[in-house]
Amino acid sequence: MILAAGAGTRLRPITYELPKPLVPVVNRPVLHHVLDTVRQHGIKEVVINLHAHADRVRHSVGNGSAWGLKIHFSYEKNLLGTAGAVKKAARIFKDGPFFVLSGDGLSDIDLTDLMAFHQSRRSLATMAIKAVDHRFEYGVTLTNSQQKIKGFLEKPSWADVFSNTVNTGIYVFDPKILALIPEGKPYDFGHELWPLLLKKGAPIYGYLHKKYWCDVGNLGEYRKSQKDALDGTIKLNFPGVQVRSRIWVDKGCRIHPKAKLIPPVTIGRNCRIDSQAEIGPYTVVGDSSKISSRAILKNCILFKRVQVGRNVHLSNCIIGEEGQVTESVAVYEAAVLNIRQ
Repeated sequence: MILAAGAGTRLRPITYELPKPLVPVVNRPVLHHVLDTVRQHGIKEVVINLHAHADRVRHSVGNGSAWGLKIHFSYEKNLLGTAGAVKKAARIFKDGPFFVLSGDGLSDIDLTDLMAFHQSRRSLATMAIKAVDHRFEYGVTLTNSQQKIKGFLEKPSWADVFSNTVNTGIYVFDPKILALIPEGKPYDFGHELWPLLLKKGAPIYGYLHKKYWCDVGNLGEYRKSQKDALDGTIKLNFPGVQVRSRIWVDKGCRIHPKAKLIPPVTIGRNCRIDSQAEIGPYTVVGDSSKISSRAILKNCILFKRVQVGRNVHLSNCIIGEEGQVTESVAVYEAAVLNIRQ
């Protein structure tokens, strides 16, 4: 199950018109990267729950054939919470252990190894946990020496911190847990089901995940995910061709010989980069965008069909779909959506 129904409030303003799972990382929706991971580990059937901008998510993913997957969609008129969403699709998960992943979590976790860990411990529920530094906006998970979960601490203060392992939102469950989730009402894994399992003394374990993980849930983490992808900290499928070291260009682009691309940078499909424009470092230009002459872009993320005028200077900016920045404007340290100046 891939959870993709959230409203994306922490990523506003870029999620007012774009669902959070479709926010692009190196010019591909984060949900597509999640499906890449699923495919790599031999999973053949996926349920995606939907709520905000449901039609856009359906259109982006299609029937799953691009990944060799069979995809079911589960629409929620009213949000059911993370566990409630799984309960709604319970008939698909009744035959054996199943994964739950976040549609906005970027990771190269070894799902095959996670499943083997789950089965070797005869676990009812296994949570992938990750050691992090100085980021306690996530709930802390406590395990013993056998990696059995012994406690949780939701969003602790510094005075409370005695573990640095956090819940990544990546789980394996035995179908028996479905009976513990109420039907037709909101119910949450983190705040309700996991504490219930702990209280019951159920065999639940924490799998220490040592590979990459980033919750693309706020603007800071979203920027970090782009930088990490461009640096190769996580290996993602980039659209286009790497024309030079850490410079990726997709099909149909017209790049003037006097334009300057400073790596790492990726240019989407059918883009136009005019003379003496300077793009990069750490800049992603979305499909069908136009960058006019003498424009300078550093550490920027441009969505599809963005137009940047002559002599525009942008630094650390996010420009939403069809955004326009007219000539001779300088914008620094800003996240903006569909601006027209």
